Amino acid sequence: MAKKSKSGFQSAAGLIRYFEEEKTGVKIDPRFVIVLSILTAVIITTLKILYPL
Repeated sequence: MAKKSKSGFQSAAGLIRYFEEEKTGVKIDPRFVIVLSILTAVIITTLKILYPL
């Protein structure tokens, strides 16, 4: 027979505790995302200035 896990009031009300659910997947540092976003914005802005349509 399968074991029942103890679930709190939140899971009974339909709310999910996401920090318990993120056990798999790719971990990306938030600083990397910010730097990549800024770099992308700078490249696009530079290209728009150099090659206007």
